Amino acid sequence: MLYPLLWMLSASFRPSQEIFNSTSLIPSEVSVDAYPRGWFGLRVSFGVFFWNSLVIALLSVIGNVMACSLAAFAFARLQFRGRNFWFAIMLGTLMLPYHVTLIPQYVLFLNLGWVNTILPLVVPKFLAADAFFIFLMVQFFRGIPKELDEAAMMDGCSPWRIYWKIMLPLSMPVLATAAIFTFLWTWDDFFGPLIYLNDMRTFTVQLGLRSFVDSQGGQSDWAGLFAMSILSLVPIFFFFLFFQRLLIQGIATTGMKR
Repeated sequence: MLYPLLWMLSASFRPSQEIFNSTSLIPSEVSVDAYPRGWFGLRVSFGVFFWNSLVIALLSVIGNVMACSLAAFAFARLQFRGRNFWFAIMLGTLMLPYHVTLIPQYVLFLNLGWVNTILPLVVPKFLAADAFFIFLMVQFFRGIPKELDEAAMMDGCSPWRIYWKIMLPLSMPVLATAAIFTFLWTWDDFFGPLIYLNDMRTFTVQLGLRSFVDSQGGQSDWAGLFAMSILSLVPIFFFFLFFQRLLIQGIATTGMKR
């Protein structure tokens, strides 16, 4: 499992002509030229791609955590007409492949003038568009005793205050789980940015990595590609490392009665 990752790390320190000529993890000659060449080798510095991906990923995390937790609180705690029907419709969207809704979404965003901006990648996150995270949070919220809500209502708390003061502080594990998966999926997303982003200055890390490969069969900078691929794993590693304890706790306790 670790061999491809270690091989990629080793390849980033090899001369380009040696990369595909050896399966050994130890390069015969160590060279760090691929890192500055990969960082500055394209028309736009790779730092711009990192910044774009970081902005999109962080906004997606904030949007998903806020919007999905509000929707989950409504489904888990509030009584309103058609709640079960809308919850079933929400679950039904999990069965729709992304490609089914791609064309209608693209036409909508094109008419709004949002193509070639980050808005199509970010705005849906603030509208609770990820049913998976809503369902995950609903299961977690249902495990929190309702007696807490009833005691808060007797003290004069509104539903909004119950959500903000009681549910969110008790739901940090599942919120961290949603934040981690959102960050990982957004950072690794290639198809979405490929559809909506056309200007290289708006490219994300994944589109930047693709730019190292010549689609016409010409000379591709494989060493630079592997070097930037290694750097692209660093934010994922530290984000996961920081939230690892809450992630494990959230997965272990989701859906359990406490």
